Amino acid sequence: MTAMPDAVSPEQPAPAAPTATPPAEVGIAHPISAGVVTALVGFTSSFAVVLTGLRAVGASPSQAASGLMALCVTQAVGMLWLSRRYRMPLTLAWSTPGAALLAGTGMVAGGWPAAVGAFVVVGLAVVLTGLWPRLSRLIAAIPTPLAQAMLAGVLLPLCLAPITAFRDSPAAVAPVVLTWLVLQRFSKRWAVPAAFGVAAVVIGVYLVTGDATLDTSTLLPTLELTVPRWSGQAMIGIAVPLYIVTMASQNIPGTAVMGAFGYRVPWRAAMAVTGIGTVVGAPAGGHAINLAAISAALAAGPTAHPDPRRRWVAAFTAGCAYLVLALCSAALAALVAVAPAGVVETVAGLALLATLGGSLVAALADESDRESAVLTFLIAASGVSILGIGSAFWALLAGLAIRLMLRARPFRRTTSPSAG
Repeated sequence: MTAMPDAVSPEQPAPAAPTATPPAEVGIAHPISAGVVTALVGFTSSFAVVLTGLRAVGASPSQAASGLMALCVTQAVGMLWLSRRYRMPLTLAWSTPGAALLAGTGMVAGGWPAAVGAFVVVGLAVVLTGLWPRLSRLIAAIPTPLAQAMLAGVLLPLCLAPITAFRDSPAAVAPVVLTWLVLQRFSKRWAVPAAFGVAAVVIGVYLVTGDATLDTSTLLPTLELTVPRWSGQAMIGIAVPLYIVTMASQNIPGTAVMGAFGYRVPWRAAMAVTGIGTVVGAPAGGHAINLAAISAALAAGPTAHPDPRRRWVAAFTAGCAYLVLALCSAALAALVAVAPAGVVETVAGLALLATLGGSLVAALADESDRESAVLTFLIAASGVSILGIGSAFWALLAGLAIRLMLRARPFRRTTSPSAG
């Protein structure tokens, strides 16, 4: 991984947002609508991945719904404070790659309480990253090809789900895939949200025909707290890769996106807010929140407002919108729980295709690291578990070892001047 950009240097204060002279006719409604769109796209495009990941590591349907609600609330509060305090369009998100990692990891020793304990440790590590520059540099020193190869390997089984689901349930899955394909042609931003909308219609048809039943008592949002438990397997198998993926695939790219629009992220404050938010939300089931990366452009770009000084309103509005969406978390989780086999997995897989593509490109871009990156990818994709620890950890460990071996200088035997 390349050196930490100036945008995330802990020693630098955050300056004011860049200035510009706005057109007089642009009012407050513009950034407000941009903020609502940011929240809707961020939520609907990946909440199915979050629910899938939480269920995979042992959460019950109600605990997964609680986790989704906790993520919405903690990132909303973080956005409200950061955007208002720094007058920047600082948007937060849950760790979608982290949720995909959980889906590939599965249950660990200690079950759901151990997973919650790992979430707490991740939050503490993020806070420490903001306070301790050396840890920031250590994370930045992880080779980008290996980190992205590990992520790609984790994502591959999830991205294959639409194919197997289409084979098993073509009538239920085909409308979802077709909708996604059409929107890919005309409006990529809304492709996954539209696909979930069609999936919701499919679920509704199953409910009407009696093929599924919905327990109305599960529609109201509730927080279900779990006492964390700490186990070595959960720390190595969940906490370490989740922390690395969240930092390498979300926080550091998020600062780069903001830098592209002329903003320098207040690194310590951002890490403190997202780390503390993760710790607070963990007992309720939230796995990790972080700086938004891809969706950050929706609030930080010129489409939010011509004047960069006014774009913070978009991030503030996104925070308010997430508080509203938090109230819908239980109902959406209930719909997902009664969905026909393969439908939700299809939506999640489609949502992750762009991330998979980007990870593969970054993993294979450097020819000198290609062999170690490919092996890292294959080990992560294998899903192999050793000593109860998932494949993501072993993939990164093996990739680093192979890279070190391939880059080591060959031993050269020297002869003594007096010889011969």
